Amino acid sequence: MYEILEVKKLSDIIIQMKILAPWVAKKCLPGQFVILRVDENGERIPLTICDYDRKAGSVSIVVQVVGASTQKLSLLNKGDFINDFVGPLGNPSELISSFNDFKSKKILFVAGGVGTAPVYPQVKWLYENGNKADVIIGARNKDLLILLDDMEKFAKNLYVCTDDGSYGFNGRVTDKLENLVMSGEKYDVCVAIGPVIMMKFVSILTKKLQIPTIVSMNPIMVDGTGMCGACRVTVGGEVKFACVDGPEFDGHKVDFDEAMKRQALYKTFEGRAYLKEKEGETHHGGCGFCGGEND
Repeated sequence: MYEILEVKKLSDIIIQMKILAPWVAKKCLPGQFVILRVDENGERIPLTICDYDRKAGSVSIVVQVVGASTQKLSLLNKGDFINDFVGPLGNPSELISSFNDFKSKKILFVAGGVGTAPVYPQVKWLYENGNKADVIIGARNKDLLILLDDMEKFAKNLYVCTDDGSYGFNGRVTDKLENLVMSGEKYDVCVAIGPVIMMKFVSILTKKLQIPTIVSMNPIMVDGTGMCGACRVTVGGEVKFACVDGPEFDGHKVDFDEAMKRQALYKTFEGRAYLKEKEGETHHGGCGFCGGEND
């Protein structure tokens, strides 16, 4: 059992939780994720690590309420316990694992919605290791913007956008990115994390602007172990699985259209059966225990 040390409401549908998990905190790095279960009958929920404190043995996660399991999680309070908290899983951010290749680079992060949560620890880690990155944060409206004060402490420049103009720049993150480049800003690498559709259009733009781009495909993960086949993605013509091969990939090589189509299909029993039949041995599905068979 894992104790909840702190609960903070970031918006009407987004919460931040600090969990006492010393072994995870001891080993995790920005870019990795955990799998949790609220209780012994709960489904597995993969969540990217938002922050960690090795000394205190705590790990922070950000949860958007989108279904029954996340709703149940959101009702817990400080002092309550969750059943399972497994990690760290996945590979650390490429910026951290290959830092010598990036320590003198000018880096831009583009975060959409709750994608701000996995961006934050990377920006913080880079700051602590001598590289202050620029950050664009976007959301549909001001009520869905999160972690602005936290991010401002570690970003070199923080640009905030809302689709409806209710806060900051009036427009999409791609509009702001293009404006920055057109005004003379030069970036060596872009990291985009957020909804798949957002990462697609950021990657289309950065390819045109000739900016190498890393995307995190954690939004398509379901099981987090490579068993259910939900996060299968084609990268440069090769089949990969976000949870075990990623979650980061070259944004200019990801087949986003295929990923979005699979996401939609995977939400139904018929869709999962179709994908399992179509993809055969490469599907990695049908284990019956990963949660992929259950809505």
